Amino acid sequence: MLTFLLMYSAVSTLAWATQPNYWSFQEYLKAYPQQQSLLESFSKRVREPAKPWGLTTKKKIQVGMIVPDLQVSDYWLRNKQSLILRLQEIGLPFQLISYSSLPSTSYREQERQLAEALNSDLDYLILTLNSLRHRVLIDKVITRNSPKLILMNVTTPLKNTGNQQPFFYVGFDHREGTRLLTDAINHMLDKKSNYLMLYGTHGYISESRGDEFIKLTADQPGFVMRQAFYTDVNRDKSKLAVKYTLEKNPNIDLIYACTTDIALGAMDALKELKRDQHITLNGWGGGSAELEAIVNGQLDLTVMRMNDDNGVAIAEAIRLDQENKAELIPQVYSGDFVIVDKHISTEKLERLKDYAFRYSKP
Repeated sequence: MLTFLLMYSAVSTLAWATQPNYWSFQEYLKAYPQQQSLLESFSKRVREPAKPWGLTTKKKIQVGMIVPDLQVSDYWLRNKQSLILRLQEIGLPFQLISYSSLPSTSYREQERQLAEALNSDLDYLILTLNSLRHRVLIDKVITRNSPKLILMNVTTPLKNTGNQQPFFYVGFDHREGTRLLTDAINHMLDKKSNYLMLYGTHGYISESRGDEFIKLTADQPGFVMRQAFYTDVNRDKSKLAVKYTLEKNPNIDLIYACTTDIALGAMDALKELKRDQHITLNGWGGGSAELEAIVNGQLDLTVMRMNDDNGVAIAEAIRLDQENKAELIPQVYSGDFVIVDKHISTEKLERLKDYAFRYSKP
């Protein structure tokens, strides 16, 4: 069943990083300017080849990972692979215990996975944070002081934890990616569009990608949101949402998709309705499925993450911590983005893929 939003609904009152309890990535860097130089030197480390581990240790580092990787988007699986291969390249002995879920997995199941992970005597635990309910899970880990918490796909630091922050925030800043994507859509559509907004689940990702797009285009009278749906990051629900909307509003000329699975569902609907050449459709993230769709002319543009930077950054943070050099780790790391559209040359796209997937190639 699809969840309706009113046609002219305001931006969600639960908007994530605009709440007083959170900093946006840029706000955090302004509040703590010393973090900027840390971020720059750490980013250089991420982009460079791994330096071999110079210390002797027999103990395996225990790393746990609880992520919603059961989806078409290969972001999570690629980051797991890049983390593993970077740690192996460094030569740091480790064991990774991984737990998988759907983006819409119940809170009770997430709590069960967390309890199981915390019973595994971990050194580091990688979690993601999407809804406000997940804060309860995060607080449980923070108050324990062990394992060290890595929040993945989150670049908006918590304010109300004071000095008791997670060990590391890592990801690709959703608002920066949305800003780049919005600029590209503006250029493509000449700042005029009747659009359908397709959110994922209620929470952080939908707010920082979907609501942010609405805010960025709010002062442009040519942009009008005609309909919006929450799709639970489900391809079939996304397809139904598009078919329903185009039946009621045939003049839609942009479908804004907040995730890969949503974009692919919209693509299915447009192909079935034979509207795929008449409506602009974006992706978000630039994984393999999206890039293939762009090459095939089924997707118009996306904001592509330099994906493996994420796993490499986690590996390098663990390495520095094990070397007792935690002072060299920024509190927040955000990887690089590039806009990719249907006009990109084969040569440029291959160069981007070679770097973005340098550890996670098939």
